[in-house]
Amino acid sequence: MTWDPFGTIADTLWLGGGQWAGKSTVARILARRCGITAYHYDYHDARGHDARRVADRAARGEPLTGPGPDEVWVRRTSAEMARDALEEFGRRFEWTLDDLRGLVSGRPILAEGWGLRPELVAPLLDSPGRMLVMVPTEEFRQRQLRELPRAREFGPRVSDPERAQANRVDRDRLLAVSAAEAAREHGIRVLAVDGSRDAEQVADEVADHFSPYLANLS
Repeated sequence: MTWDPFGTIADTLWLGGGQWAGKSTVARILARRCGITAYHYDYHDARGHDARRVADRAARGEPLTGPGPDEVWVRRTSAEMARDALEEFGRRFEWTLDDLRGLVSGRPILAEGWGLRPELVAPLLDSPGRMLVMVPTEEFRQRQLRELPRAREFGPRVSDPERAQANRVDRDRLLAVSAAEAAREHGIRVLAVDGSRDAEQVADEVADHFSPYLANLS
């Protein structure tokens, strides 16, 4: 592991998994409850990492803007999209570690996000208990797609929005399945979220999982 000047990475708790499982909501709840620091992968990736992504493309001799929306969402299969996402997660993970290395905190840091893949995080862990993978059941995932605006609405302008959304939905399903499989391979607990409990109750279970690392917080 690259130099970790403040020991942040070694002490980080990790919450990975599938889209629409409630990871960000749970992280916010635990930050308020316990006073820990929540690191939201999606927020950093959409902002601070974007310039690094452009520089990375330049270094590889690729167009700086990347492929167009139709190329990304319409002309590829969901399996190809999932494969490419996994490759991209590996590159982006190094940027996440850079973010975490620069943090100083007297309390645990909880890093959450779908790009925090078990196979990437596992080599950094002194115990598999430092990570939890949340995945939605298929029934709950479909409910989220019906009821959650940001899940059901497709933003980019493409020639075939229906196909693009179907590809995105199935890509996310494939990535959630592979996250659960990878977690089990590394002895990391998988929490299936089925919608039968509210966010506070799911946060209770996540807090219980991480309790050895949160026990001394007041």
